[in-house]
Order: sequence, then C-alpha cells, then structure tokens
Amino acid sequence: MSASRREAPASSNRRGATLRSLAEGVAAHGARLWRARDFTPGAAPRAAGIGTGFPALDALLAERGWPRAGLTELICSVWGIGELRLLAPALAALSTAEARWIAFVNPPFVPYAPALAAAGIDISLVLLARAAARAEALWTLEQALQSGACGAVLGWPGEIALAQTRRLLLAARQGGAWGCLFRPAGAARQASAAELRLRLTPGTPANSATGTHAAAAQLRVDVLKRRGGWPVDGVTLSIPARPAISDERSATFASPPTQAGRRHTGGASRNSRNHETGAGRRQHRERRQRQ
Repeated sequence: MSASRREAPASSNRRGATLRSLAEGVAAHGARLWRARDFTPGAAPRAAGIGTGFPALDALLAERGWPRAGLTELICSVWGIGELRLLAPALAALSTAEARWIAFVNPPFVPYAPALAAAGIDISLVLLARAAARAEALWTLEQALQSGACGAVLGWPGEIALAQTRRLLLAARQGGAWGCLFRPAGAARQASAAELRLRLTPGTPANSATGTHAAAAQLRVDVLKRRGGWPVDGVTLSIPARPAISDERSATFASPPTQAGRRHTGGASRNSRNHETGAGRRQHRERRQRQ
C-alpha cells in the first residue's frame, strides 16, 4: 500500500473534524447552517412554521408552513389574483395566537377592514403604513420586521436589490417576524435572499362578468426557491372565494386608495366607489351632457 493511501484516512478525519468545528462555531454565533439531511419529504419539520391553510403547499415547505421568522416573496403576474386570500389563513391564525401587529407597508390598495374580518383576521391588530419614497418604505419594512412588535409584515417595495433583501431577512430573524414581499413578475429573474420565493399566476377566475363568485378560484403556485428542496412547478391550489359581505366594496380584500381610505382602513367612500362603476360613469356623462 502506498504512503498516500495510508494517509488518506487521517486526512479524511482531519477534514471531518474541521467541518464539525466550523459547524459548532456557526451555531455558537446563533446562525443557521442547513444540511441536506435536515429535510426529508414527509418527515416532521424541525421548526414549526405558520400553516398556510393549504396542505398541498405545506407539504412542499421545510417548516410545513410560512417561515415564522424569515422572508417570503410572492411574485405576481398582476395584483389582485388571490395573493392576499392565499395568506389569509396564516394571518388569521397569527392574529389569534399572538397580540402583535400585522403591518401592511405601501400596499397598492387600501386593505378593506370588513373583508379582512370576514377572513378571520383581527382588524384591531392591522397596521397600515405608507411612505412617499422607496427608501422610506424599505426603512419602514426593516424597522417593523426587527421591532419584535409585528408578527407579520407585508410589503410592496417595488425595485429592491439583493443587499436590501439580505437586510430584510436579518431584520425578520432578529424580530421573529414573518416578512412577505409582493414583487412583480420580472423579479423572478433577480437574485434574492428570501428563503421562500413563490410565483403566482391565476388559474380559473371567479365569474365576475355576471357579478357572482365561484366557490373557489384556482391559483397556480410555482416554488422558485425553498429551503431544503428543489424548485417545484405547477402546484394548483383552490383559493376560497372572496368573503360575501353585503357592502358592495366587500368583494375584495382591498379598495382603491382615496383620501378617506388613507385615514381609515375602511377604504374609499361609497360615492367614489359608485363613480368607478359603469353606472357611475354613465350618470357622470349624463350630468355633463345636461350641463
């Protein structure tokens, strides 16, 4: 046997000792080191996440749910395809189990309180924050995540760099918050530090043409990035229909932002909503013609 072969076991042992020492050092500083053996499909998770409310999606995630202290990205082709209804079960569970804020930072629409309440979310814990500049919005997101006062922070940051997603991830871990960023379709081609990245595209929509809503709508979910597994394409979820509340504005989780909506979570006034409907536009044209 050659000298090199005789030395091989000793060299292997030294490498193993070095790796163990490195892992112990990383753990001592509170950081997370993921090993491939840590995630086995079908096995119980090491740390319980926030259940999504959709077993087919939970089964694909390392924590069997949304990261409890981490960063998620939902990449949407367009807004309003069911992304908030996808999160509703988790937000409802959080608002029941924890007395911490659920913060909305710069949403494209004003969250509509009755619809949130109908989904089981405690609206007394809902916080709406708006920032005029993108830098201010990112600062607000970071502060909310690391404060420890928020159980979930939902943000619409617009363009965001890799380094900024790293800051938000660290802030979420520090504050023990679930951060969720809503990003446009082009973000799928950009790097991100988010632990979980999902691309959402609409499937079968509710029948809005007749003014009625189906019992459920289909939402296609592509897992672009997940901790402990490869990407997964084409998981289809049945999203419950929008809450049936008598007010005409209740058909959505959000109403268009107005001056009244910025002051109160209830959203736009009935007059402004009526003006947005076809009947409102016809009445407006008729008044102008009479004038």
